[in-house]
Amino acid sequence: MPAGYEPSGRHSDFFSNPGTSSFTQFLSQTAPELLPGRRPLPPGYSADMAPHATTVVSIVCANGVVMAGDRRATAGNLIASRDIEKVHPADPYSLVGMAGTAGIGIELIKLFQVELEHYEKIEGAMLSLDGKANRLATLVRNNLGAAMQGLAVVPIFAGVDLAATDPAKVGRIFSFDVAGGLYEETGYDGIGSGSLFAKSALKKRYRPGLSVEEAVTLGVEALYDAADDDTATGGPDLTRKIYPVVMSATVEGTRRHTDEEVGAIAEAVVARRMENIGG
Repeated sequence: MPAGYEPSGRHSDFFSNPGTSSFTQFLSQTAPELLPGRRPLPPGYSADMAPHATTVVSIVCANGVVMAGDRRATAGNLIASRDIEKVHPADPYSLVGMAGTAGIGIELIKLFQVELEHYEKIEGAMLSLDGKANRLATLVRNNLGAAMQGLAVVPIFAGVDLAATDPAKVGRIFSFDVAGGLYEETGYDGIGSGSLFAKSALKKRYRPGLSVEEAVTLGVEALYDAADDDTATGGPDLTRKIYPVVMSATVEGTRRHTDEEVGAIAEAVVARRMENIGG
């Protein structure tokens, strides 16, 4: 029986008294076995037990950020999924993507979304962008035990800093390591097995002040380059019409770009590469 419940069916005092603004801390007090990092794991290395998600990139643009992720998940040498979604809105002004063990990564993103919503409901105000990044770092750190057994998740977080006074610093990107280390990036970043190739493409093409549309195109091109050299990264699937998930966050809020929009950009990228293989 989960902690916090009585045989009578009544909730414990945890549910009726004013508590913490952290949903994760609340859950650790009432039902800690529900947290991803608190579940017992069998001994040994478990990385081959679950599908893995790979490449996500994020780019700073005018008045915000763009984040794009490919759609492939792999299990060893097999394609486990062709249409997994690795990029999600964290709240109305920020985005989060993940690479690593797919199931844990999706659960971590959902927990992070609830964490931010819970804070806003309890405190009556939104966390700062740095505060959101710190909360996500804590969630990653709590999964360290599972990560040491191969079930690692590494997220990427980006959003709009509503308190920024410098227009050039409205969009910000944060990366993490498997132990919960938090690092702010400049201009662009990527995670996953194809990130080396994606960031190499971004390094050649990125410039400050990109429009949202230019950043979306740059993100799709970077994922195409990553898929060209990394088997775990999926390129645009023109036959099945499966395209990268692309989202933007600006002062007007978050937006997922439609498959029609991304598909048109992906087809244009492929057409250009047929004329010039090197890009």
